[in-house]
Amino acid sequence: MYQILWNRFKQGKRTHAYPKAPLELPEMYRGLPLIQGSDKGEEAATHCPQQAIFSSSIDLGKCIFCGECEQRSNSEFVRFSNCFEMSTNTREELIVSEYRSIDAKSCLGRKSIRELFGRSFQLRQVSAGGCNACESDINVLNTPFFDLARFGVQIVASPRHADGLMITGPVTLNMKHALLKTYNATPAPKLVIAVGSCAIAGGPFYDSPEVIGGVDELLPVDLFIPGCPPHPMTILSAIVNYLSLHH
Repeated sequence: MYQILWNRFKQGKRTHAYPKAPLELPEMYRGLPLIQGSDKGEEAATHCPQQAIFSSSIDLGKCIFCGECEQRSNSEFVRFSNCFEMSTNTREELIVSEYRSIDAKSCLGRKSIRELFGRSFQLRQVSAGGCNACESDINVLNTPFFDLARFGVQIVASPRHADGLMITGPVTLNMKHALLKTYNATPAPKLVIAVGSCAIAGGPFYDSPEVIGGVDELLPVDLFIPGCPPHPMTILSAIVNYLSLHH
């Protein structure tokens, strides 16, 4: 017992101080894309596997952050930064261009939402047909480094105990009924969070006849978190900013 306590003491605190202290991810991380110019946008669009580029803009809801557009244009059209704060309240705000990017404050929730949930927020995670990548990064939020629970946010086992749904994966035809039942079982008022490009726009499966597409095809979405999969810090920052848990 003493050895265990001593080892724990030597390890010290492992949880990062975000959002009180900034966190910078490695340069190799592909985060918020910064449009450099429109000259090579058309060429990049022809090689985009997700058809996420149009009119020199990138739809982060469709983007899987493969980096093909950056490589094809030698970073002259777009450069991926290591900024992980890129969540929004509306689907339209996910479209970035040379003249419009995403502000971290763009996903701040209404004051009434913050007053309603305060520092106690329960989420039910639902995989609507995903590959388990987004689900894995959500699980990482429970590790000591991220420690989602310190903000009063917990993942619960039943929608009846939840304040909202965190949905991952494209909504497949087989999961449509189950997702609707889960949503109806969640007591109002409730929030819906779409996590990952699959949940936002179908991801790599956007043209499959077996998927409905984005969650907003079925349910009203309050928070969109782009990525394939989103980095755990992208998910954490989205929830913290939306509920203003950093105050």
